Amino acid sequence: MNEQIPRVIATETALALIERLKAMHGALMFHQSGGCCDGSAPMCWAADEFRTGASDVRLGTIGGCPFWMSESQFEYWRHTQLIIDVVPGRGGMFSLEGPEGVRFLTRSRLFEDDELARLSPVEHGGD
Repeated sequence: MNEQIPRVIATETALALIERLKAMHGALMFHQSGGCCDGSAPMCWAADEFRTGASDVRLGTIGGCPFWMSESQFEYWRHTQLIIDVVPGRGGMFSLEGPEGVRFLTRSRLFEDDELARLSPVEHGGD
């Protein structure tokens, strides 16, 4: 069993919301917020409205959309699989799902020892 283990996945509810948002806004991308005004939340952006930098890493894709996080935050979360879900309520004021009355939420689980050698690689960003 040499299948790669994804670093980020999404629930069926999150995938359905991503499809609705793609129909409204076109191509999307995610960036895991590291705190500050919107807390630590997955932020959904139109693909051309957020620029990643050299200090960002791409963990994978959810719903066909790239999912990014700052490299410094990744150092804390590198042994954790992110599970993107949706819950009722208002989330980050800049994230596209806000007007829908729901917000994306990051859940997580630690990777099992046997999974660590099979993790999908990360990519570094840039302008």
